[in-house]
Amino acid sequence: MLKIENLSVNYGYINALTNINIEVKQGEIVTLIGGNGAGKSTTLMAISNLNEKLEGKITFKEQDITKMAPDKIVKMGLSHVPEGRKIFPALTVYENLIAGTIGNPKLSRDKIKQLIEENYVLFPRLKERWSQGGGSLSGGEQQMLAIARGLMMDPDIIMLDEPSLGLAPIIVEEIFELILKIREKGKTVLLIEQNASMALSIADRGYVLETGNIILQGKGKDLLVDPEVKKAYLGA
Repeated sequence: MLKIENLSVNYGYINALTNINIEVKQGEIVTLIGGNGAGKSTTLMAISNLNEKLEGKITFKEQDITKMAPDKIVKMGLSHVPEGRKIFPALTVYENLIAGTIGNPKLSRDKIKQLIEENYVLFPRLKERWSQGGGSLSGGEQQMLAIARGLMMDPDIIMLDEPSLGLAPIIVEEIFELILKIREKGKTVLLIEQNASMALSIADRGYVLETGNIILQGKGKDLLVDPEVKKAYLGA
């Protein structure tokens, strides 16, 4: 469904990514793990065409999106939930969800209503707080709202950048349970995470990034017990 081939990205004289190859198949949860500065967020930004690529090719649903405008990529069915939540604090929960549909003419009024109801089932707390301002929500609730807003485009793939960042452990577990539920609803998930243990425990496959290079790849359960991964990223 999504394929990255020989992708390189530079920031000035710094090699952020060097000839990386990643594939995400329909219905999978695929995770990218690695330390700070490994190139995880840069990879998602490159897929969404939010940074300049030095070389490489990105295809989505067999169509070349390497140089496609970001808004057209979203309309094709690829949603990007960035690090740091970036909700609209002055808008209500409901208004934030509606904002997630802007720019997609394929979504009818009935479809938008259906998507909102589906999100309220998936995120019951958002339904309880539908009229509250986004800025008044807790950190965990804001993260749920960011993910729900990403789902309002009815994407085929949703890319999540550090969804557990800064959250209490009990909320982190809840977020990862929600990611599994999103996959159960037929969505494909590309997950960026520093919490390598949690990410690999739910992922079908994973890639390990280090200073812009993929140094390991494999099934999530295999990487979870890999000695190199355990030593470098799992605190073993």
